[in-house]
Amino acid sequence: MSLFRDEIKSELTSHIIPFWNALRDDENGGFTGFMDSDLHIDKKGEKGVILHSRILWFYSNAYMELKDPALLDNARHAYEFLTEKCVDKEYGGVYWSMNYDGTVKEDIKHSYCQAFFIYALSSYYRASGDKAALDLAYSVFDLVEKYATDDIAYLEKLSRDWKSELANDELSENGLMADKTMNTTLHLMEAYTELYLADHNAKVLERLLFLLNITYDKIFDKNGKKLFVFFDRELNVIGDIHSYGHDIEATWLIDRACEVIGDKAVTEKFAAMNKQIVRTIADIAYDKATGSLLNENDSGVVNTWRIWWVQAESVIGFTNAYQKGYGGQEYLDIAHNVWNYIKDKIVDKREGGEWYSQVDENGVYAKFKPAVDPWKCPYHNGRMCIEMMNRLADIEK
Repeated sequence: MSLFRDEIKSELTSHIIPFWNALRDDENGGFTGFMDSDLHIDKKGEKGVILHSRILWFYSNAYMELKDPALLDNARHAYEFLTEKCVDKEYGGVYWSMNYDGTVKEDIKHSYCQAFFIYALSSYYRASGDKAALDLAYSVFDLVEKYATDDIAYLEKLSRDWKSELANDELSENGLMADKTMNTTLHLMEAYTELYLADHNAKVLERLLFLLNITYDKIFDKNGKKLFVFFDRELNVIGDIHSYGHDIEATWLIDRACEVIGDKAVTEKFAAMNKQIVRTIADIAYDKATGSLLNENDSGVVNTWRIWWVQAESVIGFTNAYQKGYGGQEYLDIAHNVWNYIKDKIVDKREGGEWYSQVDENGVYAKFKPAVDPWKCPYHNGRMCIEMMNRLADIEK
């Protein structure tokens, strides 16, 4: 355990943090938003708002873990870009994406994007004590609750003024156009967990429980012991997709929500669900030959790309399953095996590299996937390191 933890800490402090430090843009604000697969930086590349929210979350949590003031300074730098450039001063909330100079590129209001902004602001408040960050998180929370909900669940993509619902191109895929998604539900739940942790507000708790109940009642496939992915407006399932990475990520995020809520009945209900989901992923998605996790199953066809964030979430998810007693040593062994796979195949050992976005079944990286873009960020791998440093220390005790 101690060697495992040391390796994880070294990856965070000697590799991931220095990589993102080098992308700080002091001229235009925020962080450079694009690097191609050959590690060429485009200083005029798009700056995703989700990317910057995740960077803010990352540096805030890295600071809380490592206590290095330089990390808090980078968090503040991301916070200033987000609040000065990405917040819509007229209608509230954050835009979808910015140009390199901080002008607006795409002005839609997406619930998924608002969720990550709330998530990041809540963590930054905990790291910095800056009450303005918490106040802003609540203002966005209120907008989401006012405009992006109906009687059934949460809406996805809205116009800049929040008044018109738009086709959900950003989070639909596999040839489907989804009105509602598991992904947005999961990450709103994640955001509200962090907001509730910051302030223990009763309204946030109410909506967090609503999201958890949606997950159990509508998103959890009780026959397949997995999570459905895409839905129509009434939360009827569309498509036949099983996202292995989202499933293993959801188990530990839901457990974290239950820990923060602190209600025994809620915890036991979702532990029973998560135990089933983890077992399914271990049985059908974990590739014992390589020690890695496959991507997804779409209508019976398995996608065998090894995606960077799927591997990172697997390490946390299986470790959490071991800690929660969902299974024995097998789950801790899977987590360690996936970490070994990450070290061997996913970590980019080139000078100036970080992690490959994805590799094929033979471990060859996909040159068509950038090293940094609006989705490729320090959130999954950085979070894996922070989570595992603490979890492995607890296991060692």
